[in-house]
Amino acid sequence: RRSGGPHATLGMPPRRWRDGGAHECTHFAVADCALGALLVAATERGLCAVALGDDPDALVRDLQDRFPKADLRGGDAGFERLVAQVAGAVERPATAAALPVDLRGTAFQQRVWQALRDIPPGETRSYAQVAEARGVRGAARAGAAACAANPVALAVPCHRVVRHDGALSGYRWGVARKRHLLDQERSDGAAKDGA
Repeated sequence: RRSGGPHATLGMPPRRWRDGGAHECTHFAVADCALGALLVAATERGLCAVALGDDPDALVRDLQDRFPKADLRGGDAGFERLVAQVAGAVERPATAAALPVDLRGTAFQQRVWQALRDIPPGETRSYAQVAEARGVRGAARAGAAACAANPVALAVPCHRVVRHDGALSGYRWGVARKRHLLDQERSDGAAKDGA
């Protein structure tokens, strides 16, 4: 299903999720950004993986493991523009909300990921608040697990989720990267407020 905006349905149909991306043409590229290596992968419907790390080869191996049956290809000019948009979102995380996504996950994960996309840039929520936003009370651990399973950094902003006391906690791509993204959002918001 196509994601046309922050309130659109996320996700690959269950059949494509179960079959490891068989018969899917997935373009991918690795680029450098302010946070290290950046892997971007997308189907014709949208981003299916955005990962940050220190080792580009490890990012590609992880993509191959997640989509073992997909037809992984380098990108064309149109895809390179998408990669540039994602790389730009590292320095302007608020712009990531407009990126199209094509995600696979359980129904609960999909609900949590949508709740993450609903958090305004520069704001944070606790894991419990994220779960409760989708009607599941007392599910902080399940919400944290859904955040950890998020395959699309930036476009599904799990960096906006913090511990109940407001402290930064685990982030799949490193707490230092999480801090950078939150600081960027806050400074963008302060610049807009001062304009």
